[in-house]
Amino acid sequence: MTSSNPSISTPENNSTGTSSFRLQQAILIVLCSALSLSAISGPSVFPTGTTRYDPSQAYNSFVLFTGGDNIAHLIDLNGNSVHEWPDAAGHSTLIDPALNGGKLGHIFVTLETTEGKGTGLVPGQINRRIAKTVAELDWDAKPVWTFGEKAPGGAAQQHHDWARLPNGNSVILANLVHPVKGFKQPEVLDDVIYEVNPTGEVVWKWLASEHLNEFGFSKAELKLVKNASIADYLHVNNLKVVGPNRWFAAGDQRFAPENLLIDSRNANFIAIIDRKTGKIVWRLGPRYADATLEGQLPRHTPRPVDQISAQHDAHIIPEGLPGAGNLLVFDNQGVAGYPPAAVPRTGGSRVLEIAPIKNEIVWQYTGESSGGPAWSFRSTHISAARRLPNGNTFIDEGQSGRLFQVTPAGDIVWEYINPYPRTGKDAPTGKTTVNYQLYRGQPVPYDWVPAGTPHAEKAVIAPELGSFHLPSAP
Repeated sequence: MTSSNPSISTPENNSTGTSSFRLQQAILIVLCSALSLSAISGPSVFPTGTTRYDPSQAYNSFVLFTGGDNIAHLIDLNGNSVHEWPDAAGHSTLIDPALNGGKLGHIFVTLETTEGKGTGLVPGQINRRIAKTVAELDWDAKPVWTFGEKAPGGAAQQHHDWARLPNGNSVILANLVHPVKGFKQPEVLDDVIYEVNPTGEVVWKWLASEHLNEFGFSKAELKLVKNASIADYLHVNNLKVVGPNRWFAAGDQRFAPENLLIDSRNANFIAIIDRKTGKIVWRLGPRYADATLEGQLPRHTPRPVDQISAQHDAHIIPEGLPGAGNLLVFDNQGVAGYPPAAVPRTGGSRVLEIAPIKNEIVWQYTGESSGGPAWSFRSTHISAARRLPNGNTFIDEGQSGRLFQVTPAGDIVWEYINPYPRTGKDAPTGKTTVNYQLYRGQPVPYDWVPAGTPHAEKAVIAPELGSFHLPSAP
């Protein structure tokens, strides 16, 4: 785990501070965990749950995420579980009551999966489970809307993202397996967006392969795209509604609130789709300024956008929040691009706030922002970031299952380690595998849930790591 200063809190006791009784409890818990999972390759003992919390500086809220147990967990910042939705598959997304007739506590989930077409599409992948049915669940985990039966091929094939629209319809990011002329692969894993009405019917469709010449590729780059060794040539991992913003209010039609924003992990671009024409009307990437400094990316702001690679969760910061109208994105700095981008050998990930008209970075968070080396904050895949009402930024360092909040100055005022890992078995060795990653965590305002839902706001103070040791076994 990359937690740089964890406490010993656990989900059961993390609201109790540093009492010696709870300290002894936590030591026994993590020691027992280490003994039972002695084969894990990372640090074998680390605390889970809330590891630090300053209620006076944090934006106090709930947090929603799906753990490795396929349960959608709603927690308070002390790590207490306040609500659960079982059978939430890989991830879950809250639905804004303002777009949902005022209904509280509704989420999107994958309801059921099925075997997908084309087991050879991803090298080394023996089988491919796809989303058969996606659903909106109410607070009691009952489906109130589904999509899948009326989807092309009878399966939603949704992946990564979805959103509710002001008109009551939903946009679904999905896959379409089909041949595309000019591609090396006989069939590609294409990205498609469906707009689906309340009865589950598709009323609008957008297909990525029909817009290849709008993504900014040079002739040489487009040749690399079409000759990609994998069928998942773009891997669009994000779909957001642009939403009301100051650029559109000032007359820039590219940022019309009903337009859609996507990003391609494999091709290193972020783009806005015009809902009326389907054309790309704004784009960042796939090429960026080469601004590395002795193998590291610069830290001063403002500056032109430098190399972004394998990014996630790009979106326009909503109105009413600090930085509204700017683009916020988790820049993983993973290996991606056509050709692969040059990224720092020992660098970390970044969260970037970008002014989208000037294409300037106006704020960023890196490992150095919290006093560590760049690589102390690193997630080469998944992950997310959201701006909070008090100016803090919520970050999901997904690869390590770490959720945290930072102030604009980079101070960590809340931190939580996923206590719900996914366990499995490694086929070649037969050893038990443990994976703590979190695809996407999301901050959830208190008023999103039904009245009376409890929450705690008790400080959690981390001990000095130099003096924190586990006792020897008796």
